[in-house]
Amino acid sequence: MLKSSSLMPSWDRPVLPEAPGCELAGGVARAHPIKHGVVVDWDAMEGLWERLMVGGLQVHPEQWPVLVSDSPSAPPEGREKAAELLFEALTVPACHMASTALLALCSTGAFSGLAVEAGAGVCHATPIYAGHSWQKATFRLNVAGSSLSRYFRDLLMATSPDLQPQALPRKTVTHLKKRCCYVSLDFQGDICNPARHRRACFCLSNGCCVHLGSERFRCPEPLFQPSLLDHPEPGLPTLAFQALQKIPIKLRARLANTVVLAGGSTLFPGFVERMNLELEALCQRLGHPALKLCLVAQPGRGTAVWTGGSMMASLQSFQCRWMTRAMYEEYGPFLVRKVFD
Repeated sequence: MLKSSSLMPSWDRPVLPEAPGCELAGGVARAHPIKHGVVVDWDAMEGLWERLMVGGLQVHPEQWPVLVSDSPSAPPEGREKAAELLFEALTVPACHMASTALLALCSTGAFSGLAVEAGAGVCHATPIYAGHSWQKATFRLNVAGSSLSRYFRDLLMATSPDLQPQALPRKTVTHLKKRCCYVSLDFQGDICNPARHRRACFCLSNGCCVHLGSERFRCPEPLFQPSLLDHPEPGLPTLAFQALQKIPIKLRARLANTVVLAGGSTLFPGFVERMNLELEALCQRLGHPALKLCLVAQPGRGTAVWTGGSMMASLQSFQCRWMTRAMYEEYGPFLVRKVFD
């Protein structure tokens, strides 16, 4: 595992302050090649993959086929660019591109179901039937783990005015979020009743102590109420329900029977229970009382996409599905639309 951002000296690659995915600090550019699940900086992405394979895994890229996960709502041009980078810059012998939703489903051994993903940059609700994504029934939410970390930091600063901003670097805030935050099963009730707050105290490395109360359950609440961060989209349970409504009635019950949760932002205590409560309430309120939902929440769901990819690529039946270098050289990057769509 490695960070998806990287530091680059300004003389190595000039970066404009307004460039997408980049921020400047002291003559050093920090490149963030992925924003909300979409690659926005392919030069940085090339460096990231090269660092992963050569420096991290210590393998020769030209000797290994590569499976790449792709956001369900990412533009198809991104897959063409990824193929170009893999074959021309990293010279891999073969590649395959699969939706993160499908790989998350595969991690549970299923090929049909509803994948509900909440990661660092984006959330998705994607119906999958017989291994194929239902693109027109896929919904996304741009509130995810990174948004929650920024929101959590704002909450902490608001409740501790004496706390200096430099005392809460991103790494510390993320650590606090993962360790202390949880999802409320009755948000309005918990907000109105301080006696129900699960208070905690956390000492920072500089000796300062942070006292946490309602911030612990207010932090992940935008996943269910994006309006708290001024996002107009409905919450993740509503998006999941809308995705089910978009598919044919004869398949709805089958997919509802396998609602797979995936991504690090689904790991908050109480997340599974809240999703289940809200989905059941939506079914009752909107005229689908007979629809039985079964949530699948495995302990390792934070890395479900990687697990599903490793399982898929290991199957003997999968080996004929690689796009080879010979195919790429004959047809070019446009072939990915036929091979993987």
